[in-house]
Amino acid sequence: MALSAGLFLRQSQSLVMTPQLMQSIQLLQMTHFELVQFIAQEVEKNPLLEVSGGDDDHGAPLEATPDNFGPELPEGRGEDGDKGEERLNADWYETGQNASADRLNSALDTNYENVYPDDGHERSADVPELVSQWKSMPGGDAGEGYDLDAFAAMQVTLSDHIAQQIPFLLTSAPDRLIAQLLTEHLDEAGYFRGDLAEIGERLGKTTADIECVLTALQTLDPPGIFARSLSECLAIQLRQKDRLDPAMATLVEHLELLAKRDFQTLKKLCGVDEEDLLEMLGEIRCLNPKPGSGFSNTIPETITPDIVVQAGPQGNWLVELNPDTLPRVLVNQSYFAEISRNTAKSNQDQAFLSECMQNANWLTRSLDQRARTIMKVASEIVRQQDAFLLHGVDHLKPLNLKTVADAIKMHESTVSRVTSNKYMLTPRGLFELKYFFTVSIGSAEGGDNHSAEAVRHRIRVLIDKERPDAVLSDDDIVDSLRSTGIDLARRTVAKYREAMNIPSSVQRRREKRALAKVAAQ
Repeated sequence: MALSAGLFLRQSQSLVMTPQLMQSIQLLQMTHFELVQFIAQEVEKNPLLEVSGGDDDHGAPLEATPDNFGPELPEGRGEDGDKGEERLNADWYETGQNASADRLNSALDTNYENVYPDDGHERSADVPELVSQWKSMPGGDAGEGYDLDAFAAMQVTLSDHIAQQIPFLLTSAPDRLIAQLLTEHLDEAGYFRGDLAEIGERLGKTTADIECVLTALQTLDPPGIFARSLSECLAIQLRQKDRLDPAMATLVEHLELLAKRDFQTLKKLCGVDEEDLLEMLGEIRCLNPKPGSGFSNTIPETITPDIVVQAGPQGNWLVELNPDTLPRVLVNQSYFAEISRNTAKSNQDQAFLSECMQNANWLTRSLDQRARTIMKVASEIVRQQDAFLLHGVDHLKPLNLKTVADAIKMHESTVSRVTSNKYMLTPRGLFELKYFFTVSIGSAEGGDNHSAEAVRHRIRVLIDKERPDAVLSDDDIVDSLRSTGIDLARRTVAKYREAMNIPSSVQRRREKRALAKVAAQ
């Protein structure tokens, strides 16, 4: 067989992931915060993009094009209906701010001679300088420089709180240096997580010296700080309350028995009767197992729902996108025309403007498509989980991504990206979209399958209704569920129970009996 070179013409189809397509896919799974940051970066890079509706929207007028996307006005609040309110707010802002600024300027700057009249007495030459300094302060001129955050106190961290107490506790400079290094090994809960031998080797000190400073630091506020374990944390707090007697010390040393509700063994070890043991348990409950939790360095984030579901007037559900999570990005067509006509003369400038316009149009279309896709997925979820919205979690239906994807004619991966880190506000509360997707559990009577979340809820309800003299075992829970048409194995019930941090029937029986005796007293 002879080998020879040849030239052939073929046609083939392939899927190419362009940068724009990858950007659209990334926009789907972005949270509201990530989306705002991404748009801010794009606006900074692209001079043709602007965000409408913000406080900084004072530039050239924007022309809305078919490619622009923004939240539509609700019914009953058209442009004419909002003009009066907007005009009133604008007039008040301009009049009030300008009048305030004029009064301050006239009283403190321009006409300060009126305050200090020319009566022959010598006036201070520092008055204009003082006025200038006052106006240079944040918010001193009541203008755009005013920032309320500039006057807010900073949040005190756990390290700062400890550092303020160390000078009153330790007098020598070496001990203060050791204390500062030990403070760096505190975790968020206030526990010491360092190695005393390693710290002593770094500082040229013995482990006993480091241990002595650590013991002194354990007397600081909040009580229980610098503990190395939960037992030591509770012991420090009890010692400061003068309640660390031998029986209480034994109880603190055997917390694993307390977690198992093994009260009989604890009574033997502590040498107390049941009444004293219950009193000791009450004191343990009053202690703080995480003394450093009140000085968290993280700022809690407020969850903003992406979809709002409300009951309609005709018994249906109204599904709307939250306007607060829809950034209104517009393309400044007038600016593009002006720059193209007067400024951009070279081919390089024209190419840059064309690229900016192409990217701007693509971004607005991607945001529009993102909003439409979220709306489709949310509407299908509401349609599938109509019984949950009406009657509660017991009627939550089993649902998977494929069911929703087939209903809206999209791929499962698209639905998965849409439901990631998105939240829906319903009359039943605020839920992540992933919450509505649960596995299916078969029915014992051949009827409709049950949702795993609904089954877990029923298990929790059954356990909450237990009496101290009639605690349900896992087999009893299986029988109770089977009587309601839920076919579940005992090991599955145990798995769900452990996932909800619910102890076994033996531990629950001990705890409920102890609580019943405390309540009777």
